Amino acid sequence: MVIRLTRGLIALGLTLAIAACATAPAADITPPPRKPTDAKTQLESGKKY
Repeated sequence: MVIRLTRGLIALGLTLAIAACATAPAADITPPPRKPTDAKTQLESGKKY
């Protein structure tokens, strides 16, 4: 009975270790949206956004 319990715990430990090493989902690499520029910045840069 002890051997069976020990094998079960080892199997559970290996399963949890493999699950912990699973690849994480890919990170979202989209850049954050640009902040709107104020009127002064638009006048100084000469660009209209």
